[in-house]
Amino acid sequence: MSQSLAQVLIHIVFSTKERHPFIDTAIESQLYAYIGDTIKRSKGVPVKINGTTDHVHILTSMPRTTSLADFIEDIKRNSSRWIKTKGSEYEKFAWQNGYGAFSVSFSQKGAVLEYILSQKEHHFKLTFKEELIVFLRKHEIAYDERYLWD
Repeated sequence: MSQSLAQVLIHIVFSTKERHPFIDTAIESQLYAYIGDTIKRSKGVPVKINGTTDHVHILTSMPRTTSLADFIEDIKRNSSRWIKTKGSEYEKFAWQNGYGAFSVSFSQKGAVLEYILSQKEHHFKLTFKEELIVFLRKHEIAYDERYLWD
């Protein structure tokens, strides 16, 4: 094949440092738009970005020439710098150190999209910590809970 082609969908999840509720309604839509623009600049395609006051879910295609770690670091670094310029209430903003990233088959894209769209309702029943552990178990990812939270 003379051309390199790829369709890699990733569901990315990360929270604010110590799950501080920084992502309020005043900044939420602007933050998601900025994250989407960052993904586009990295040659990814944002499908959906949503979350709650303390974490975000991103469904996106991965650029074929960038590592997952570099892609997510770019999103977090740029959005953190951006949000700190939006007022004194955000100057201590930080993302948690880590992230969750889960592969999504194209046939499951719709289900993941619906899940991300329903974040606010979903978290009336489940905390972010509980949600992440469910994801880790569902995807059979080994973890040590002592190192999940910062």
